[in-house]
Amino acid sequence: MEAQHQVKEARGEATSFTQPRSMEAKHQVKEARGVATSFTQPRSMEAQHQGLLSLLTSVLISWIVASPRFGNGLCYGQNRTLNVLDFGASGDGIADDTEAFLNAWKTLCETGQTLNIPAGKTFVVKPLQLVGPCKSNNVGIQIDGNIVGPSTLSEWADACKIGQCWLCFLNVKGLVIKGEGLINGNGPIWWKQETQSINDTDMTCKPPTALNFHKCDQLQLSGFTSRDSPRAHIFIHSSNGVRISNIHLSAPEKSPNTDGIDISLSSQVTIQDSFIGTGDDCIAIKGGSSFVNITHVTCGPGHGFSVGSLGQDPATTDNVEQVHFQNCICNKSTNCARIKTWMGGSGYARAIFFRQMILEQSQNPIIIDQHYCNGGHNCPAKTGAVKVSNVTFSGITGTSASEQAITLDCSDLGCTDILMDHVNITSASGLPLRSVCNKASGKASFTSPPIPCLSSNGSLSSVIAPISVNLLRPNHSYLSYFGIHAHKTIKA
Repeated sequence: MEAQHQVKEARGEATSFTQPRSMEAKHQVKEARGVATSFTQPRSMEAQHQGLLSLLTSVLISWIVASPRFGNGLCYGQNRTLNVLDFGASGDGIADDTEAFLNAWKTLCETGQTLNIPAGKTFVVKPLQLVGPCKSNNVGIQIDGNIVGPSTLSEWADACKIGQCWLCFLNVKGLVIKGEGLINGNGPIWWKQETQSINDTDMTCKPPTALNFHKCDQLQLSGFTSRDSPRAHIFIHSSNGVRISNIHLSAPEKSPNTDGIDISLSSQVTIQDSFIGTGDDCIAIKGGSSFVNITHVTCGPGHGFSVGSLGQDPATTDNVEQVHFQNCICNKSTNCARIKTWMGGSGYARAIFFRQMILEQSQNPIIIDQHYCNGGHNCPAKTGAVKVSNVTFSGITGTSASEQAITLDCSDLGCTDILMDHVNITSASGLPLRSVCNKASGKASFTSPPIPCLSSNGSLSSVIAPISVNLLRPNHSYLSYFGIHAHKTIKA
C-alpha cells in the first residue's frame, strides 16, 4: 500500500508538476495561434483578392486575344468592321495611303471582317497587290468614300511589276466589294500619251486595269462606281461563281481600250442591273469562258456586248460557250450584239444568245466579224479560224445609225446554225437599211432588214413577249427593265 501510495503520489506529483506546464504550453500555443491569426488574417484575404483579380484578368485577356475583332494591336467594334483610318490612312486626297491599305488588308485577310473605306474621304493609292488565300472565305470591303490613282505616271511604275493592274486581287475566295463610293483611275494622264505607255522609252509598261481579279472564286461586286480607268475597268480571270450587280462604269467615248468588264477563263458569271459607258467594249467575253449571263445592262457609249476577240494568238485555243445576253440596251454604241475573231486562230464560239435587246442609234446593231483586225495591226490573210456556230439573235428591236444594220462576215469555215427571230431594226435617219452576208447559214424569221443568206422558211417562234422600255433623254444614264420589272435609273 505504501508502495502504491508512493507511486500514486509520484504520479500526482508528476501530474501536478506537468499539468501547469501543459496548460501553460497550451495557453502559449493558443496565444501564439491567436497572435498568428490576428496577424495573418488580413494577408490571407489580400492574397485571395489578388488571386481572384489575376484570374479574371487572365480570362479577360484570353477572351480579347481570341476574339476575331482583335488584330494589329487594335480592338475593333462590335459590328466586326475595320476602318482604313485606323491603319494610318489620311484620306485627305493628297497623302499616299497605299501602306495603310496594305496593312489593313493583312488584318482583314486574317480575321475575315469587313474593311470600311469611309464616306467623305479621298484616299490616294498606288498600284498594289492584295493576296490570299485568307483564313476566312468571307472577306468584305465596303467602299463608301473615294479611291483615286496617282496623278503622275512615275507613281504608277509598280503596276508593271505586279501584272499591269492597279488594284490587284489574287487568290481570294469569297471576296465581297460593295458600297456607293467611287474608284477613280485617273486615266487621262495615260490617254494623252501617244505611245500609251508609261514613258517614251519603256514601251512594255502599258496602262493598267483598274480592278483585276485572278483566281477569286465566289466574287461579288456591287454598288460602286468606277470612273476613268487607265485601261479596262474590271478584269475577271480564272474565277468561278462571280456575281456583279448595280455598278456604274464610265469613261469618255474616245478613251482608248477602256473596256467595262472583261472575262477570261471563267465560268458561272452573272452581270446584272448595271450601267456601262466607256471607250471600248462594254462587256467582252474572252477565251476559256462559259456559262456567262448578262441581264438588264445598259451599254453606251462603247463598243457593245462582245464575244471576243478570240484567236489572236495562234498558239492558244480560244473556246467560249453558253453565253447569254438578255434584256440589255445599246444606247448610241458603236456595236451592240457582236462576235469578233482574228484570222488564223483556233477554237470555237458556240451556244451564244442575244435576246430581248433594245437599240438606240447603234452603229452596227448585229455583227459577226471573223476578219477582225484591231486598229494599228497589220493583218494579212491567214488560214484557220475560230469556229462560230449556234448563235441566236432574238427579240432585237430599235434603230440603227448606219445603213448596214446586220453584218455576218464569216471565215472560210463558215458560221453555221445562225438563228434570227423577231429582229426589227429601223433607220434612225430614215434611209433604207441593208444586211451583208459572207459564208453564213441558218434561219431567219420576222426579221428586218432581210438577210439573204439565211433561210426564211417557217417561224422559229410564234410569239415574242412584248418589250417595255423607257428611253430617257440624251446624256442621262438609264436602265430599263422588261415585263414585270420596274424601271430603274442609275445616277450618272
